Amino acid sequence: MTNGFETLAIHAGQEPDPLTGAVVPPIYATSTYKQDGVGGLRSGYEYSRSANPTRTALEEALAAVEGGARGLAFASGLAAEDTLLRALCKPQDHVIIPNDAYGGTYRLFAKVHSRWDLHFDPVPLGDLDAVAGAMTQKTKIVWVETPTNPLLGIADLAALAHLAHENGALLVVDNTFASPYLQQPLALGADVVVHSTTKYIGGHSDVVGGALVAADQGIGDELAYHQNAMGAVAGPFDAWLTLRGLKTLGVRMDRHCDNAERVVDLLLAHPRVTQVLYPGLGEHAGHEVAAKQMKRFGGMVSFRVAGGEVEAVEVCDRAKLFTLGESLGGVESLIEHPGRMTHASAAGSPLEVPADLVRLSVGIETVDDLLADLSQALG
Repeated sequence: MTNGFETLAIHAGQEPDPLTGAVVPPIYATSTYKQDGVGGLRSGYEYSRSANPTRTALEEALAAVEGGARGLAFASGLAAEDTLLRALCKPQDHVIIPNDAYGGTYRLFAKVHSRWDLHFDPVPLGDLDAVAGAMTQKTKIVWVETPTNPLLGIADLAALAHLAHENGALLVVDNTFASPYLQQPLALGADVVVHSTTKYIGGHSDVVGGALVAADQGIGDELAYHQNAMGAVAGPFDAWLTLRGLKTLGVRMDRHCDNAERVVDLLLAHPRVTQVLYPGLGEHAGHEVAAKQMKRFGGMVSFRVAGGEVEAVEVCDRAKLFTLGESLGGVESLIEHPGRMTHASAAGSPLEVPADLVRLSVGIETVDDLLADLSQALG
């Protein structure tokens, strides 16, 4: 029987407890497990770095909603990314990344894995010819964000999957901004999906976590080996909170999208806004691709203001209901200045973001209140 997204999010990996009938998976706050004789694991559990029943429930649910063979939960999104790179790459391999990737991802490549002799090139992934031109015999991964953070760029996942596979590379997609509710990269040919579950999947700004979901069982097993060997796993309480958030992802994303569309309308009409970046706009360069591969266009909106960096910072400071803060994807609305905050690590690099850019994570509050706050912040 085929189950819908919301059904999988609520039930996959989460059967009622056979002993008590509890409908919510328990928090297994244990580090070790009694074994049934030497080497006799009970239900496969021996030590909670290797596996924990609460984390297993989350991992099975994540695999189900992304349509993958195996899901893995980590202590953070960057822990998931680091594990993937060390599992699937070796020194002197090459990775293609977006030319406007998340600043933390860029830092991981530029400051951490470069010392391990892993090479990378930032490329505009919306330009397939540019991607093809950047491929080498050592290219192991094409790393995609779509939409990108913070410029909301769009990449054609099916086309990139074909191009990557044709050149013997894997397609890895950071699906954090879209969430599995709005976009299914594995169904479009991706090999691995990455998430910061801190964001939309957790959804309540109360837990930090990351995830990998592999389309292929063999890749999933390789990632799982490194997850255990490297040890940056999600703890049981973090896994429980993330699983709780996943259950309501569908209904939250619908509200995020509804509110974001109203915010975009306000920004388009405001005289102090010089550009609105949102893939739902017909004039957005990636609109047609986004419409093809996304259910809706998401809750993230970026815009540029007249007056440059000074005015962008002042808009952030004047906002009241939009909380000035990093991260995204929670029920509350956030505002930030990427150049000085989330993307400061990319300053001076090819991934440096415009100084007049403001990024919004549009929450699920009453939309008229959000519009009033933005209006007064813009002046």
